[in-house]
Amino acid sequence: MGTHTDGVDSRSLTVAKARTVAARIVWTVCAVLALVLAVAAFSYALELRDENPLVSFVRDLANAVDLGIFDLDNPIKAFVDEDEPSVALTKTALTNYGLGAVCYIVAGRLLERIVRP
Repeated sequence: MGTHTDGVDSRSLTVAKARTVAARIVWTVCAVLALVLAVAAFSYALELRDENPLVSFVRDLANAVDLGIFDLDNPIKAFVDEDEPSVALTKTALTNYGLGAVCYIVAGRLLERIVRP
């Protein structure tokens, strides 16, 4: 009763569909998190002002999703330029948020392939 005419168990088809949907969700979440970090990095590169509510929101969101590893307050790689501190901050943001975005993309792809049937 639980099989199709070709002998495939309908329960296994349901599990395969659920795993496919879960894999898509995992990939989408990781891609969105990577996009948040990339947009925040570009906001520094474009020298957008933090007083803008949208810029502030994106940077706060990036600070929340950086896992503390790619944080600008305690970065993996910090650039120092006493003559141009904004340039140093831009380089630090591009490097750390860029690395974070790449990590999310790689982790998302790996997790997607593990979850997908």
